[in-house]
This record gives sequence, C-alpha cells and structure tokens, in this order.
Amino acid sequence: MQAEQALSGDTAAGLPLGLLGGTFDPIHFGHLRLAEEAREALGLGELRLMPAGRPPHRGEPGSTPEDRLAMARLAAAGNPALRVDDTEVRAQQKSYTVLTLEQLRAESGPLRPLVLILGADAFEGLPGWHRWKELFALAHIAVANRPGYAPHGRRWPATLSAELAAACRDRHSTDIADLRTTPAGRVIAFDMTPLAISASLIRDLVRDGHSARYLLPDSVLDYIAAHRLYRKGR
Repeated sequence: MQAEQALSGDTAAGLPLGLLGGTFDPIHFGHLRLAEEAREALGLGELRLMPAGRPPHRGEPGSTPEDRLAMARLAAAGNPALRVDDTEVRAQQKSYTVLTLEQLRAESGPLRPLVLILGADAFEGLPGWHRWKELFALAHIAVANRPGYAPHGRRWPATLSAELAAACRDRHSTDIADLRTTPAGRVIAFDMTPLAISASLIRDLVRDGHSARYLLPDSVLDYIAAHRLYRKGR
C-alpha cells in the first residue's frame, strides 16, 4: 500500500496505524474531525485516509475517484499525522475492505497493530460486508460513538444482530493499550464530536448554487468550484 508520505521514525517503531475509509464525496470537516479525534483517543502513530475507488455498498459517487483522491490530499495537507492512501482508487476491483486490509497486512508484517475506524452505523451493518468475519484477524475495529448512542456502558449500538454479537464476543475492550500489544482482533469504542455535516448536504448546496463554506476546507471548496463538481447538468 502506498501512502503519500514516508512514515516517521515514531510511526515505524510500531505504534498503531489507523485506517479511515470512505467515499469522501466530498471530504469535509466531519471526516477530518473524526480522523483527528480517533488518532488522539486511540493513541495512533498515523492515520490514513483511504478514498474508495468503486464503493460496493452504494451507487456511483457524484465525482470521479481521481477527484475524490485529489480532494482528500488537499484536506490532509498541513497535518503530519494524516496520510492519504490511493490503494483503493488504483485498484481495478471493487473497494472491499478485507482486500485492502490483506494488502496492508502483507506490507506491514504480522505484528504491526492496524486499527480500522468505523462509524456506529457501519459497524452495525458489518455482517453485510464481503468476508466480514475475516476483518477481525486483520485489524482491530474502533467504533466511533456518535450522537444518539449512550455515552456510558456499551460503546456501540445497543441492538446488534445475533451474528455480529457472537463475532464480537470476548473482543470488546475499553483499554487502548490493547491496540498496541496485539496486532488485531479487539473491538473498542471512542467518543466523537457531533458535527451535523454530510457530503450529501454539501453536494445539494453546490448543486443549488448555495454556499458550502465552513463545512469543508477552503482548498477542497476551491477544487470543487474549479472543476465544477456536483453542479446541475455536469
């Protein structure tokens, strides 16, 4: 897997590597704040933003993989703890997370802790993912505790399918040290700041000729304007 910048000495020493995937259509402050809070709360040495090339669980994005990759690079610029990984954009097949993790695991070795960051709704839908049970052998899973879920006690959705509950049995951890001492297999939750920003809102605003400023970095907004993304009749 190719990151946009070389790893620092501290990261190479074995601190957990966080992975935040998404369509990022476009990337916005909600994504970036989640990345920053995950990095801090989970003690990550590095966090990689991974734009999906061909998302298997939704329709075609409103912009091309290359545009979404370019916007992610612009958004991550200036934060040395963030990298942008173009593996899924370059891949010819659909962006299945298990395939990406297999590649990253092969390149990182068997001992480097990997942490897959998921929103609570994505985590709840995990049984619908391709070869989802194999994810636990490849990485830890960190679940972002978002608005609407209890801040105390169980740190993921209160209602899980029997299949997912069984797969998570004996994996739940509340100690981030577990993410450093083992390479994969734990499920841990962390709090995220609620930001009522969505990519669909931004696309709708741009389409209708309204301002989306302060919902995403100016550099990304300028890119959208320069390339006339999300506009009617494009």
